[in-house]
Amino acid sequence: MIKESVKEAEGHMKGAIVALEDLLATIRTGRASPAIVEKLPVEYYGMATPLMQLASISIPEPRQLLIKPFESSTIKNIEKAILASELGLTPNNDGKVIRLNLPPLTEERRRDLVKVVHHHLEDCRVAIRNIRRDMIKDLREYEKEKLISEDELENGEEELQKLTDRFIEWVDGVGTKKEKDIMEV
Repeated sequence: MIKESVKEAEGHMKGAIVALEDLLATIRTGRASPAIVEKLPVEYYGMATPLMQLASISIPEPRQLLIKPFESSTIKNIEKAILASELGLTPNNDGKVIRLNLPPLTEERRRDLVKVVHHHLEDCRVAIRNIRRDMIKDLREYEKEKLISEDELENGEEELQKLTDRFIEWVDGVGTKKEKDIMEV
């Protein structure tokens, strides 16, 4: 019973890390990355559709994204979505493709992005701790219902704490790597 709870907690914690990594991929670094715009919602037949479902995104140069819509009729909507987003980028439209030139980040903007990264890291740490808290609560319920002994409860809590510590370290590692990418000139 404890093993299943720890395994379930591990699955949830991995999910939190995956969500964090997806979120951090959308934060701009010094280089162009399709992840910056992939999930950008674009109005398409009355529905918000991720850009990656409407166009191919490539990197012709280190500081440029090339967006080639599958249908030429969506180019105006893609342009509007980019302008409305918080990316701060101006699309260059030649009728067939959209080019996004990524200006170099200023020192101040880099520091702001690092603050955003730290905020997301803390949210992930809180999510992992909440998973631990919920699992410990479940284990205590099992102990109340006499499904596990007091010793098993203690062992389960220890195991969950070790698992939590391991995942918090993983979050810190992901954050350090992203911070390094952002601050790299």
